[in-house]
Amino acid sequence: MANPYRELFSAPGAKGFSAAGLLARLPLPMTHMGILTMLSELRGEYALAGAVAGTFTLSMALIAPQISRVVDRLGQGRVLLPAAGVSVASLGALLLCASYKAPDWTLFLFALLAGFLPSMGSMVRARWTHLYRNSPRLNTAYSLESVVDELTYIIAPAIAVLLGTTLFPEAGPLVAMALLAVGVLLFVPQKSSEPPVQPQTRSTGRSAIRTLSVFLLALTLMFGGAIAGTVDTMGLALAQDEGQKGAAGIVFAVYAAGSAISGLTFGALKVNMPAHKLLVIGVAGTALTTLPFLVVNSIATLSVAVFFAGVFFAPTMITIMGIVEKVTPAAQLTEGMTWMIAGLQVGVALGAAASGQVVDAFGTRAGFTVALLVGALALLMSLLAYRHLRTETARAEAVREEAERAAPLAVRG
Repeated sequence: MANPYRELFSAPGAKGFSAAGLLARLPLPMTHMGILTMLSELRGEYALAGAVAGTFTLSMALIAPQISRVVDRLGQGRVLLPAAGVSVASLGALLLCASYKAPDWTLFLFALLAGFLPSMGSMVRARWTHLYRNSPRLNTAYSLESVVDELTYIIAPAIAVLLGTTLFPEAGPLVAMALLAVGVLLFVPQKSSEPPVQPQTRSTGRSAIRTLSVFLLALTLMFGGAIAGTVDTMGLALAQDEGQKGAAGIVFAVYAAGSAISGLTFGALKVNMPAHKLLVIGVAGTALTTLPFLVVNSIATLSVAVFFAGVFFAPTMITIMGIVEKVTPAAQLTEGMTWMIAGLQVGVALGAAASGQVVDAFGTRAGFTVALLVGALALLMSLLAYRHLRTETARAEAVREEAERAAPLAVRG
């Protein structure tokens, strides 16, 4: 039986842009944790460190879709280098300000500007879409990308903490700067796989987030991401209660493993169910798997619970990206995908912050109620979006079938 993931890389340039994209996407999760570690080590103020790191993450979540919107209009080659340059320079300035004890406002300023870091995951997905549009391999490519996202969000923060605590405090953000610069410099020159700029129309003049489908899907991912953010906080809180804070890494690894296994499996399958139905099933599964959190009382039981929670997460993310590819005009595809990642990032940040507040006020186990609440909201959002997405995906399929029927006639003409 052919390996669908091996077949992905049979296309010319696929190995090159995916490898360069991997280097360039590691800095996002690495930078957040790197800033947190650096400032906590240099300033000894966790509140300041958390606020500056949060400023970077929120800035990136809001700026990245705007960068992707410009990419859709001008192309990856003309936009990625300047955007990455601003981010690298701002991170460098942030490091200097932290090292030389500059006023706190300078830390927030350069953390804000560092948010010009482009969403390289969206750039890679856009290249896969260009290669395999209307092909079953596209679903496999989106599955691979979801697994890569999971792995980078587990590995990169751990590397940042290790560098910042064993070498010197600025090591994490410094390595992130280098990876971003090298990754983008290797990615941009690969012109053969770069998606061509699509003609703009009146309907593509406004932001993709103003499209109802994109807005509803971004909100669904925001609530789903809040579950992941809650898991992050609760893993740390439970591990600290047990006097083994390092054991929290087990929880994060198991969560990623469950998501990665299901994502790879989902990508290898040929699923004939409509995407809008798959979305509701995936979100319902994600919501229901928060219920076992109510009986969690240790790192061991939390690890079991998050494994099954992760099983539904990657297929849901893959399905959402597939719907975005169908219902978003080609001239807005990169921006649409970036809004999905931005929604996820905002959700993770909000879930971590909300569960932390609940833990401080009501105790460790009470924090799990946040996961149940946002899981229910995610399911509600998917149900509200069901009818609209059914209509939009059917319309998109009809347009594509019409275009395929017209193509042979155009060739003969």
